[in-house]
Amino acid sequence: MLAAYHGHAATVRAPAELGADPGGPNDRGQTPPAGAVFKKESEVVRALLAAGADPYAGTPSAADTARMFGGDEYMKWFQNQPKT
Repeated sequence: MLAAYHGHAATVRAPAELGADPGGPNDRGQTPPAGAVFKKESEVVRALLAAGADPYAGTPSAADTARMFGGDEYMKWFQNQPKT
Protein backbone atom coordinates (compact mmCIF):
# COMPACT_ATOMS: atom_id res chain seq x y z
CA MET A 1 0.00 0.00 0.00
CA LEU A 2 2.70 2.50 0.93
CA ALA A 3 4.77 1.68 -2.15
CA ALA A 4 1.73 2.19 -4.38
CA TYR A 5 0.77 5.46 -2.69
CA HIS A 6 4.29 6.84 -3.00
CA GLY A 7 4.86 5.84 -6.62
CA HIS A 8 7.33 2.98 -6.23
CA ALA A 9 6.29 0.77 -9.15
CA ALA A 10 9.26 -1.62 -8.86
CA THR A 11 8.52 -2.15 -5.17
CA VAL A 12 4.88 -2.86 -6.03
CA ARG A 13 5.87 -5.41 -8.68
CA ALA A 14 8.27 -7.41 -6.49
CA PRO A 15 5.79 -8.84 -3.94
CA ALA A 16 3.16 -9.33 -6.65
CA GLU A 17 5.64 -11.46 -8.59
CA LEU A 18 6.04 -13.59 -5.47
CA GLY A 19 2.30 -14.11 -5.15
CA ALA A 20 1.22 -11.26 -2.88
CA ASP A 21 -2.26 -9.85 -3.44
CA PRO A 22 -1.71 -6.62 -5.45
CA GLY A 23 -5.07 -5.25 -4.38
CA GLY A 24 -5.18 -6.34 -0.77
CA PRO A 25 -7.01 -3.77 1.36
CA ASN A 26 -5.71 -2.21 4.52
CA ASP A 27 -7.74 -2.20 7.75
CA ARG A 28 -9.78 0.76 6.44
CA GLY A 29 -10.80 -1.02 3.21
CA GLN A 30 -8.47 1.08 1.06
CA THR A 31 -6.59 -0.67 -1.73
CA PRO A 32 -3.23 0.01 -3.39
CA PRO A 33 -4.89 0.76 -6.76
CA ALA A 34 -7.11 3.42 -5.17
CA GLY A 35 -4.12 5.02 -3.47
CA ALA A 36 -2.14 5.03 -6.70
CA VAL A 37 -5.04 6.60 -8.61
CA PHE A 38 -5.47 9.25 -5.90
CA LYS A 39 -1.78 10.14 -6.15
CA LYS A 40 -1.88 9.97 -9.98
CA GLU A 41 0.84 7.31 -10.08
CA SER A 42 0.10 5.90 -13.55
CA GLU A 43 3.04 3.49 -13.67
CA VAL A 44 1.96 1.99 -10.35
CA VAL A 45 -1.65 1.68 -11.48
CA ARG A 46 -0.52 -0.18 -14.59
CA ALA A 47 1.74 -2.47 -12.53
CA LEU A 48 -1.10 -3.29 -10.14
CA LEU A 49 -3.53 -4.01 -12.97
CA ALA A 50 -0.96 -6.21 -14.71
CA ALA A 51 -0.55 -8.13 -11.45
CA GLY A 52 -4.30 -8.75 -11.28
CA ALA A 53 -5.52 -6.06 -8.89
CA ASP A 54 -9.25 -5.39 -9.04
CA PRO A 55 -9.93 -1.68 -9.69
CA TYR A 56 -13.50 -2.14 -8.42
CA ALA A 57 -12.56 -3.51 -4.99
CA GLY A 58 -12.22 -1.47 -1.82
CA THR A 59 -13.85 1.56 -0.30
CA PRO A 60 -13.50 3.74 -2.21
CA SER A 61 -12.37 1.61 -5.13
CA ALA A 62 -9.80 2.77 -7.66
CA ALA A 63 -12.68 3.27 -10.10
CA ASP A 64 -14.59 5.38 -7.56
CA THR A 65 -11.45 7.41 -6.90
CA ALA A 66 -10.88 7.96 -10.61
CA ARG A 67 -14.47 9.17 -11.03
CA MET A 68 -14.17 11.51 -8.03
CA PHE A 69 -10.97 13.12 -9.26
CA GLY A 70 -11.53 13.17 -13.02
CA GLY A 71 -9.26 10.22 -13.84
CA ASP A 72 -10.78 9.51 -17.25
CA GLU A 73 -7.56 7.84 -18.41
CA TYR A 74 -7.76 5.37 -15.54
CA MET A 75 -11.42 4.65 -16.23
CA LYS A 76 -10.48 3.64 -19.78
CA TRP A 77 -7.89 1.23 -18.38
CA PHE A 78 -10.43 -0.22 -15.94
CA GLN A 79 -12.99 -0.97 -18.65
CA ASN A 80 -10.87 -3.95 -19.73
CA GLN A 81 -10.69 -5.37 -16.20
CA PRO A 82 -13.22 -7.93 -14.97
CA LYS A 83 -15.60 -6.68 -12.29
CA THR A 84 -15.76 -8.87 -9.22
